Amino acid sequence: MSRLPVAPLRGDEPITGLSDTSVVDFWRFAMPDLKVNNTRGVFAEFLVHQAIESTRRRVEWADHDVETDDGLRIEVKAGAYLQAWEQQRHSDIRFTGLRARTWTPTTGYSTEKSYNAHVYVFAVQTAREHTSYDPLDTTQWEFYVLPRPKLERLNTNSLSLASVRAAAGQPAHFPDLGSHIRTADPRPPAHAVEVTKTT
Repeated sequence: MSRLPVAPLRGDEPITGLSDTSVVDFWRFAMPDLKVNNTRGVFAEFLVHQAIESTRRRVEWADHDVETDDGLRIEVKAGAYLQAWEQQRHSDIRFTGLRARTWTPTTGYSTEKSYNAHVYVFAVQTAREHTSYDPLDTTQWEFYVLPRPKLERLNTNSLSLASVRAAAGQPAHFPDLGSHIRTADPRPPAHAVEVTKTT
């Protein structure tokens, strides 16, 4: 059964059977707090999507999180010192699930886990006090960018923030994130691909 293309929701679409209720009310219910781990992760993906000016929509079941219009696949991992629950101390930031099984509707899940993106972006929300925490402020985020070959050499399924910093060096800030991702692109130039195909 082939799925039909669906136009992105605007937020003002009414929900049949519920008076004075629209899709935006569902969004407020489902994602009211960007401190929540899952929602923070999706928001970090959105920031990367904006930084590389992609027009491609998020695909829930894809083996990567963001894709550029020319096919660069990006995996985004997010972490923060502060959480939505009570804490005794700041969280130790660790990024997990760097390798994953791929999935297709025809073959299901692959048997082996693999690194499935070209570039990995580790996003950190840097606020350390709840009074100043603002996930919508891009200056409170820092991003560490690693190309897949470098991650493959580390040969691990998870990395601490200290390990990410050691591997990636200085973080990128949001205005420069797109260029950092492009610089980390490990794919050969287009002309090199053409030469390979014709020799």
